[in-house]
Amino acid sequence: MYSKMSSVKDKLIEAEEKALRLFNEIQNRGLIVAGKSEHVLNTEIFTLAFELFDIKKYWHKRIVRAGKNTLCPYKENPPDLILKNDDILFFDFGPVFESWEADIGKTYVIGNDNDKLKLQEDVELAWHEGKEFYLQNKDTLTGAALYEHTHKIAAKFGWEYGNVHCGHLIGNFPHEKIIGDETINYIHPDNDILMSEKDKFGNERFWIYEIHFIDSKKEIGGFFEQFLN
Repeated sequence: MYSKMSSVKDKLIEAEEKALRLFNEIQNRGLIVAGKSEHVLNTEIFTLAFELFDIKKYWHKRIVRAGKNTLCPYKENPPDLILKNDDILFFDFGPVFESWEADIGKTYVIGNDNDKLKLQEDVELAWHEGKEFYLQNKDTLTGAALYEHTHKIAAKFGWEYGNVHCGHLIGNFPHEKIIGDETINYIHPDNDILMSEKDKFGNERFWIYEIHFIDSKKEIGGFFEQFLN
């Protein structure tokens, strides 16, 4: 449990900061290279997380997706691919630090393909644009409204949106088993509940915001997600 001096939000931010350190170390150690499979890279990251933080617990399946697999949203389970030269890939990891969840997604490009580099940049820019819209409208914004706005951002950047939602609740592990799969727990087009509304116990709810842009013709996708605070 967290102390009275530390809020839930503080603990979630602390967990995310550790997850971001993990992502930085993945790059620093040069793990993202052509010629290895998604599965091998996933295992290397798992080992690195244990080395750095002594963790083996994740609140959702660990995702490394490359090439055409980057079109696939979270719930799909595409076959394992080998990373190629001039490839695009993304990670989606939900490590648990002392019973507090993080959820980070980030896109990487191997090589210098202009379309893939643009997509890598756009998903992060779009995330910050969506966050700003959220902060400006926080007290009156529904999940459906943020999802609709995120679709507009995708179109503005010249991409399709690649998932049926653009985020979800985050909290104390294991929240996924507690909240279930109802649309009210997601930034979903059918969620007309205010994102600022408290949970059934009167507690503040916290959100992960996701950007998943795709080009179905070129078979590439990019992903970026972090804590919306």
